[in-house]
Amino acid sequence: MADAADVIIVGAGLAGLVAAAELAEAGKKIIIVDQEPEQSLGGQAFWSFGGLFLVDSPEQRRMRIRDSHDLALDDWMGTAAFDRPEDHWPRKWAEAYVGFAAGEKRSWLIERGLKFFPVVGWAERGGGNAIGHGNSVPRFHVTWGTGPGVLDPFVLRVREAQKRGLVDFRFRHRVNALTRTGAAVTGVQGDILQPSTAERGHKSSREVSGDFGLHAQAVIVASGGIGANHQLVRENWPKRLGNAPKRMITGVPDHVDGRMLAISEQAGGSIINRDRMWHYVEGIKNWAPIWTDHAIRILPGPSSLWLDARGKRLPVPLYPGFDTLGTLSHIMSTGFDYSWFILTKKIIQKEFALSGSEQNPDLTGKSWRQVLGRATSGIPGPVKAFMEKGEDFIVEAELPKLVARMNALAGGEPLLDVAGIEREIRARDRQLDNPFSKDMQITALRGARAYLGDRLIRTAKPHKMLAPANGPLIAVRLNILTRKTLGGLQTDLDSRVLGPDGQPVPGLYAVGEAAGFGGGGVHGYAALEGTFLGGCIFSGRGAGRAAARSVA
Repeated sequence: MADAADVIIVGAGLAGLVAAAELAEAGKKIIIVDQEPEQSLGGQAFWSFGGLFLVDSPEQRRMRIRDSHDLALDDWMGTAAFDRPEDHWPRKWAEAYVGFAAGEKRSWLIERGLKFFPVVGWAERGGGNAIGHGNSVPRFHVTWGTGPGVLDPFVLRVREAQKRGLVDFRFRHRVNALTRTGAAVTGVQGDILQPSTAERGHKSSREVSGDFGLHAQAVIVASGGIGANHQLVRENWPKRLGNAPKRMITGVPDHVDGRMLAISEQAGGSIINRDRMWHYVEGIKNWAPIWTDHAIRILPGPSSLWLDARGKRLPVPLYPGFDTLGTLSHIMSTGFDYSWFILTKKIIQKEFALSGSEQNPDLTGKSWRQVLGRATSGIPGPVKAFMEKGEDFIVEAELPKLVARMNALAGGEPLLDVAGIEREIRARDRQLDNPFSKDMQITALRGARAYLGDRLIRTAKPHKMLAPANGPLIAVRLNILTRKTLGGLQTDLDSRVLGPDGQPVPGLYAVGEAAGFGGGGVHGYAALEGTFLGGCIFSGRGAGRAAARSVA
């Protein structure tokens, strides 16, 4: 293929691949450029847990969950809390996306080969009022095969189009500028990086071996966000979340650097909601890192006791799995950038999962035998490996020894008082003597177990933490983990990038995280989870179809 095509896609991640599949289906010629080597095809999505937000699905109905479009839209709008003039297009994207999730999303994905794990997860439970943040019901559908299972159908379609001469991959091509003919974006130019044998996810060389220029009738930016660029994260850190953490660990590979956002802005695109971002508070340092400061997120059930750096229990309703950004804001208000879980062996056996395809070999490998083993054979292997090798895990039979080691891990003056923590745990344990309680976390635990999915695989039976039979005790230091950019390039419903005047920049489209997953921020201030991969799919599909209509 020559150095020209109908459409150029910048980024070979999920959103870019979905757009390419739609374009190829329309018979268009596409060049896909990516600064990473071919072995990293699929980008961040490969490493994901594969969760997708669906509404009123057969999986939900089988779990006795009553969901609806109206309930999901209420939850989305209450969570997003749109309140800015520039939220016009994000709001329209939100309405369209919830309609997609409640409509053809599941059938469209199944037609392409996706399958779903039958138990639906309940993420971001909120815990406040009915109007406000959180999912009223479980909606987190795990793809059978996790992140690779989400990618595979689109990789297959794009590879088939490549064989037909419709798709040309240009790996190790780093875009430095979008080129224009008059007002229209008509190509890209940049550096050819030296070939790299770096394994998927590992940091690759940035040595330059040449330059390039490519031409097309349209360019789709599918380059991701800023999660690995801590400088940009700090520059855009929202004041409402306090000061930026002094120490952050990284939940995405090094190549998620945000370069294309500034490059697209220089070409006339408008970036909105720069201060909206999504970072997790349950980050642990990977004992076997793949990328720089590699972090893994704990996907916790609701039972662990959550303490701040000085041993004070987090306030209602900041329980594990309830309100990510509310918890982040509170932690940063304490003057520290970490917190603690205290839990028992019984809790970790049933409630701890780790985000990421590589941390879930049973689901990623599509092994029902291993999945059933997870539910019956004690602590999952990946979790046990972190208990034994992870720097953030402490295991002790006795509380005084546990707290002493917690203080040693934190360093500096002893911030945690054994007597204070013991008082907190004993008070919590006494609340279990009756089937009712004034402790709202205990009430939330019992409410969670009313949902069949949680009772089966995600929520331990309430028990006294200091009873030796339930031990040993476990402490986990939780760090701030960078992850997603919620703002981005402003786009209309065809994924056309809009300029500061609100008009489309001719020839320029943006999808996925680069576009705030749609519109420049479809999530508003916060997310309901399972919506990042889905946002890549929905925006990539829309951009591919719109670009196909626009090119000759």
